[in-house]
Amino acid sequence: MTRPVSPLASKSALTLTRRGLMGGAAALGAGLMMPRRGRAQDNLIRAHGYSYYGNLSYAEDFEHFNYVNPDAPKGGEISEYASGTFDSMNPFSRRGRAGRYSHAIYESLLLTSGPFGDATPADVYDELYGLLAHTIEYPETKDWVIFHMRPEAHFSDGTPLTAHDVVFSNDLILEQGLPSYAEAVRQRVLSAVALDDHTVKFEFAPNISRRSLIDQVGYQSVFSKRWYEETGARLDEPRMEISPGSGPYVLDSFEVNRRITYRRDPNYWAKDLPINVGRNNFDRIRVEYFSDDAAAFEAFKTGEYTFRAEGNSRQWAIGYDFPAVERGWVKREEIPDGTPPTALGFVFNLNRPFLQDRRVREALSLAYNFEWTNQQLQYGLMSQRYSYSQGSPLEATGVPEGAELAFLQSLGDLVPPELLTEEAVTAHSSSADQLIDRRNMRRANRLLEEAGWTVGDQGLRRNAEGQRMVIQFPYSTAGSATAEAIIESFLDNLRTMGIDAQGQRIDPAQYTERERNHDYDMILDSYPAFLDTGTGLLQRFGSEAADDLFNPAALRSPLVDEIINISLVTESPEDRDTTLRALDRVLRWERIMVPLWYSANQWFAYWDMYRHPEETPRYSAGVLDWWWYDAERAAELRAAGALR
Repeated sequence: MTRPVSPLASKSALTLTRRGLMGGAAALGAGLMMPRRGRAQDNLIRAHGYSYYGNLSYAEDFEHFNYVNPDAPKGGEISEYASGTFDSMNPFSRRGRAGRYSHAIYESLLLTSGPFGDATPADVYDELYGLLAHTIEYPETKDWVIFHMRPEAHFSDGTPLTAHDVVFSNDLILEQGLPSYAEAVRQRVLSAVALDDHTVKFEFAPNISRRSLIDQVGYQSVFSKRWYEETGARLDEPRMEISPGSGPYVLDSFEVNRRITYRRDPNYWAKDLPINVGRNNFDRIRVEYFSDDAAAFEAFKTGEYTFRAEGNSRQWAIGYDFPAVERGWVKREEIPDGTPPTALGFVFNLNRPFLQDRRVREALSLAYNFEWTNQQLQYGLMSQRYSYSQGSPLEATGVPEGAELAFLQSLGDLVPPELLTEEAVTAHSSSADQLIDRRNMRRANRLLEEAGWTVGDQGLRRNAEGQRMVIQFPYSTAGSATAEAIIESFLDNLRTMGIDAQGQRIDPAQYTERERNHDYDMILDSYPAFLDTGTGLLQRFGSEAADDLFNPAALRSPLVDEIINISLVTESPEDRDTTLRALDRVLRWERIMVPLWYSANQWFAYWDMYRHPEETPRYSAGVLDWWWYDAERAAELRAAGALR
């Protein structure tokens, strides 16, 4: 579950896990358990989990994660909604729109997240515990890693899951996986070898950062070699037929563009492991599809689905006044989110020549009036975001000083002089009284004129060649009315500046295709926040990934590349934090997006038959992970006629 933002057409389930994209911050401090080490003379580390700095909060003999209810009952169904359509159940193909949670049936050597994407464990960051592997072994140099696998592991069709499946999966990714990800693996992982049926070894390339190497091979989904060889299916092709997974849930049924149901596998091989105690409690998880958010909300009112993560601030403020709420059948809850907010914004496509001028990007940013938008369209519920590590120690503040200044100075001519003397870029302020803030408009007009875009005939901005400034901004019909209103109010201000700003409301399939192909001038999209370094930063912000789905701005910055690469070889948390603070500063200076809003809480509405522990962990609400079904309360609701 994510912070409340206006719903967008979802990206393909190719989206990597939080840890896969960002690395993660190792938990530091007193009382942490060190992994058991091997013999001193060979400098081997042997442990039941992995973190880069070697600290694991949970001892090898832990009974369950601290935040779960170990006695949570099993049973019942929880259902939620998705907007738009799907035409594939293969989440690893770039083509097609994958069904929600189609990745959930697969597992990895290390536990990196719950099957439905919840951070696991959710009370610490960047600690990975054994799942398919019970033990990992590696030298202090991290030149290689050996995973000792659980011999009892098997796929949902009953066939054993072995080291040979792990090697096959690695090779399949290299051959047929998303090209940018496959290339990243190819450059870092020299070999994957099954030493026996339950032992697999990965060797890593020399002279590269040791960051994200063990993580990378540890979080890769494991596929059935037998199934792929028997069917001849490809990983890079959309299809409705799925390969068997090994996870706690299996695909039960689906109706294309209508619904998908997953059911808990009673023969799940790992159901009694300590990492799974108190988790995976629902018998069924159902996803209902709707053409747009308005239709989905009406269906929730009648109980057609029973759990809703609310992303529409207007709806949260005034929409929950229907009878089921008034009678106490539907419960509303706000749960704090301890992670930095997702970097949501109006993203510029830097492949467009006119948007490569930073002055133009700054001018266009000034057309967004957060204060008016928040008061008029979002009921004052939002805060304004500007940092990629908002509210964390990694957020850059003021002018650079101390270690951060010294680091930036060491990068020489890559660093623009103003970065060393100016305060970190923050969001501009605007008047809440009216949409057009004339002070900001005057400033924006000056910047555009400096960049060679002047107002000519018919009040339109043109460059020296007489070309009009045109902004094409597509958005999905599956989004909320609030999101559409916010986009259009921004475009109205652009038009006031003499820009031909075109909002293009298109169906979800077209939207997905244009998003993947960078076929837009601006788009409502996001980047992940970060709390640590990792090679995933290169996959999101690096120049080599500029044309990739996960880099919507098509950012190509030698300075950003250099900072990330240096962060990957830092040898202490302090040095790592210095480089990431500089990265936050530089990304904000680049102005690759107009930063929008966030809420410190997640908003949930649900039919009152679900329960969770009183204390929720910092990094996830865990609705589909460790919540459970209250059968007695569900029976009461049915008896009262609330639910069918």
